[in-house]
Amino acid sequence: MCGIAGFIDFQKHSSLTIIEEMTASMNHRGPDGFSSEFFETSSAQIGLGHKRLSIIDLTDTGKQPMQLDDLWVTFNGEIYNFKEIKVELEKLGHSFIGESDTEMILHAYKQWGENCVHRFIGMFVIVIYDSKNNSIFISRDRAGVKPLFYYWNKELFLFSSELKALHQHPNFEKKIDTNAVAAYVQYGSVPTPHCIFQHTHKLKPGHNLFLNIESKKIETRQYWNVYDFYNKPKLSIDYQEAKTQTKEILHSAFNYRMVADVPVGVFLSGGYDSTCVTGMLQSERTEKLKTFTIGVPDIGLNEAPYANDIAEHIGTDHTEINCSEKEAIEFVKELPFFYDEPFADSSAIPTSLVSKIAKQDVTVALSADGGDEIFAGYNRYDYMLRYGKKLNAIPPIMRSSIVGVMNTIPSEKIPILRNKYNFHNRYEKLKGVLKNPTNQDIMLSLSQQFTDSQMKEFMKPDFSSLDTMYHGQELKKEFTSPLSFMMGIDFQTYLLDDILQKVDRATMSQSLEGREPMLDHRILEFAAQLPDEYKYHNGVKKRILKDIVHDYVPDKLLDRPKMGFAIPIAKWLNEDLRDYVETYICKERIEEQGFFNWEYISSIKNAFYNGRKEYDTKIWYILMFQMWYEKWM
Repeated sequence: MCGIAGFIDFQKHSSLTIIEEMTASMNHRGPDGFSSEFFETSSAQIGLGHKRLSIIDLTDTGKQPMQLDDLWVTFNGEIYNFKEIKVELEKLGHSFIGESDTEMILHAYKQWGENCVHRFIGMFVIVIYDSKNNSIFISRDRAGVKPLFYYWNKELFLFSSELKALHQHPNFEKKIDTNAVAAYVQYGSVPTPHCIFQHTHKLKPGHNLFLNIESKKIETRQYWNVYDFYNKPKLSIDYQEAKTQTKEILHSAFNYRMVADVPVGVFLSGGYDSTCVTGMLQSERTEKLKTFTIGVPDIGLNEAPYANDIAEHIGTDHTEINCSEKEAIEFVKELPFFYDEPFADSSAIPTSLVSKIAKQDVTVALSADGGDEIFAGYNRYDYMLRYGKKLNAIPPIMRSSIVGVMNTIPSEKIPILRNKYNFHNRYEKLKGVLKNPTNQDIMLSLSQQFTDSQMKEFMKPDFSSLDTMYHGQELKKEFTSPLSFMMGIDFQTYLLDDILQKVDRATMSQSLEGREPMLDHRILEFAAQLPDEYKYHNGVKKRILKDIVHDYVPDKLLDRPKMGFAIPIAKWLNEDLRDYVETYICKERIEEQGFFNWEYISSIKNAFYNGRKEYDTKIWYILMFQMWYEKWM
């Protein structure tokens, strides 16, 4: 895990100093080493930079940028099966100097060209400069675990692991894309492949980018697509055999993520996904795994007792850390630096704090993200499958009337439910679901914080809705089911732009490598072809995964409602962060920026402080944008 940066400058206004400054801006991503290369050709100046977090081959033979003949590579991530590929390459006549996966990548590219990525099991962004063919090749892993931003404007091509590195180039133009601002307001992040700045993009997962330095032509091509597996007939396989095969793939994926020359640990929340990872790995090891759980008891965020019981049953070396509410709130002011594109998931705070604790003992931490998207774990899947048809059966005029009544009753006034996890935000989103309960519109309503009609009131300038994967049409009708539709969308949207972005920035903020064992592409490829009832059955979410987990941990230790990393946003905005709200969300700032209508924001703000607790997330989204704007603009 590292930070990479670079440029191809056809105007030749760059230098070695600039690539060094771009790379140095990401010191937190790689404190163990720094190197850069600068090339001057007849067509362009080329800079490659690398900040190293040493995980595999800690010697100088793993140093980057790395050269093999006419090829240079700078690489962020891990190729877990590199040793097997290396053996194959040696049989083909290749010889190696060191023991790094980076060196294997160069040889694999030399042997197979762009097709080499099909052999890789891992998380990665790979950038290869071919000085002989005068070309740049960039590849991003299938799920998008590792990030890549790139900028193409006025004959300047920039790339980096984090947006902040682009700011270091003097010819990078920081012009905000109004359409991206609107998308952020709706979703809490800017959807891939878009970016908050004009002429700037995120490389899509499962895609390669090619830049011909002679012709200045840029092309992207997809090499892997989640729908290729949802668009296949379901496997004719009985449940027990499906469980056996799923278990074998999980076993392989989890063990690959233990490959490292440094200490490795596991984030253990006490939920099914992290328990699955921990239980399977510990069951075949005599040495105790290091596991980590964080709680903030005074705000009700405390999975620690559950995780402790599971760790004790499995037999791990468990670290349980409780942070104070004050520590969590203090981290809010750090968010804009590490999340250098507007980002509004408040669970970035506990994720960063648990990363900080884990870094004291390990350099690599396994997370368990992706289980919900692959094995059908979200409550919204349950709601749609249970109530989707029933909602559509309600006459539109009646649904509209219900929404009208809800608009007059604040969520805080609903007895009992007002104390449930995340109820206030769900109450607000339910209004959108009732308006149009088709599969696509339910997904949009549950994913958007502001509806399209609300956005017209919210935004001051004209804007266009960005094309996103929420509107994807790649799932073939003969293979469409509500479950596959939802999981396919979530894999390419919420998982990618929220969860993976959150975990990458949170772990790297502490120079900790985060690995995602559930996101081994082989798991998705197999699970997508399983019958729906193997994943969701009679109200049981993640059916097959839960049955696998129960081979290691009794169900009584896991039988509780899904908790999540929820922060009490409403309480904070009303109390400790009230000054932040008044400072950042004020008429002067809003009108000076020119993006938002102050009257509309003021009405939301006043309604929130007058008891509309369900508006807390809306206020948080605005606050996070305002804090980002002050930091980077």
